Amino acid sequence: MSEAAEPREHPLGAEAASSPSVRVRVDLAYDGACFSGWAKQPGLVTVEGCLAEALELVLREPVRLTVAGRTDAGVHAGHQVLHLDVPASRWQGLPGRSGDAPGEALVRKANGALSRVLGRVGHPLRPGARPVEVGAVALRCAREVPASFDARFSALSRTYLYRIADGPLRRTPLNRTYSWALKDAVDPGELSRAAEPLLGLHDFLSFCRPRPGATTIRELHQLSFTRGEGGLIEATVRADAFCHNMVRALVGACVAVAEGRRETGWLTGRIESPARDSSIRLAPPEGLMLQRIDYPETPEDWAERADATRARRG
Repeated sequence: MSEAAEPREHPLGAEAASSPSVRVRVDLAYDGACFSGWAKQPGLVTVEGCLAEALELVLREPVRLTVAGRTDAGVHAGHQVLHLDVPASRWQGLPGRSGDAPGEALVRKANGALSRVLGRVGHPLRPGARPVEVGAVALRCAREVPASFDARFSALSRTYLYRIADGPLRRTPLNRTYSWALKDAVDPGELSRAAEPLLGLHDFLSFCRPRPGATTIRELHQLSFTRGEGGLIEATVRADAFCHNMVRALVGACVAVAEGRRETGWLTGRIESPARDSSIRLAPPEGLMLQRIDYPETPEDWAERADATRARRG
């Protein structure tokens, strides 16, 4: 008879192993110009790495963060969503002597801890990154949610906004770090017409860097271009989910058609015959911002959506 296996330590500590947990939804925003993307990576400054360190200072527990969408290096988020599980005793004790609700206390304390973490960042920066500044990441709200909520798999869609400063009259020092500067002006109508073949359910292998074992089939709900605030072109890109580099590849491909560097039928061919295409130019990350995440309205629908998404990804 084999020896009994050694008991494994709970990843969130001894207290978490014996205490019921609370699932917490956190809504946040960040300036991606300082970071090497969302995902924690050794030796790099990332949003997840800094945020996890701040939350661990507040909760005095290791944390495991599940995010709605992992943004690339240099990409911003006006509205990002994550969830984490917190021991109930920690959650209930967050307000201390204040009259705050636990979620309010977490936001206040975590934003304070973020100021300390960001103020002492000492890891090497990625090439071209701006210096890390206090305030580059901010929690907007936090609240307890049923365990059926999954920030990643319960999401119905993600919406990105991409800004383009086209022509010398629209390129200014004030928008240089939050838009793609094009030499000549382009017509937003031409960009939208170029995008039409891309809408719907397709294999977007031509427009992304696939991860091992992951599907590249996505449903693109919207890819439209309009002239927005300050004369910048604003691309709204909405899909059920996105592959790595997919938004930047789509925008870059539409610009190539509108500028006349590619024929009108080129994008149709890329969708009908999906294959890795190194000739597709990625739009720079500076112009891209995660704008919103949409979820079903009820906890029952959260669970159903999460199950369906996991099955499809598998």
